[in-house]
Amino acid sequence: MSTAKVSLRYFVLGLLAQQPMSGYDIKRFVKGLSWLIGSPSSGSLYPALRGLLEEELVSVEIVPGVDKPPRKIYSIEQAGRDRLQKWIEKPIMSGAPLKSFLMRLLLADSFSPANLEAYLQQRRAQVATHEADLAKMKDRMSSGKDLGLRLALDYGLELASAEMAWLDETLVNLDGGQ
Repeated sequence: MSTAKVSLRYFVLGLLAQQPMSGYDIKRFVKGLSWLIGSPSSGSLYPALRGLLEEELVSVEIVPGVDKPPRKIYSIEQAGRDRLQKWIEKPIMSGAPLKSFLMRLLLADSFSPANLEAYLQQRRAQVATHEADLAKMKDRMSSGKDLGLRLALDYGLELASAEMAWLDETLVNLDGGQ
């Protein structure tokens, strides 16, 4: 099973931990965030829900509709909460795509304060390493060549710098709020 499919399954569990939802509700919610995390197709969302149901991590209630088809409302079960918690506590793999980080970040309400801080510290370490690697690449470049590469490295360094600033500020604010 691909990392994207695994992340989607846990992301759906996290959304259902916040409130029961239909597949359509989940799709609409995620579509609103498509600029940030992409939007799963129905061909991936509904099989993920079906798999969670088969594993008894979620349950479904069929709610009759007035002048419309019945709705399937999914709710997380205790086994789903336990599985979600194990996933949350598991460190994110080095080199995981930004989308995976953001999907977990959107589920911050499911994290304990200590787990959230550890998660952000882990991301900070990964971004710091990435930023250092980009800076080394840029330093090794000759100044007159590869305009596109230079521009891409500058862009990457600016993004890493901005993310580091955000992580530092967020970690300070989290620490102050406890």
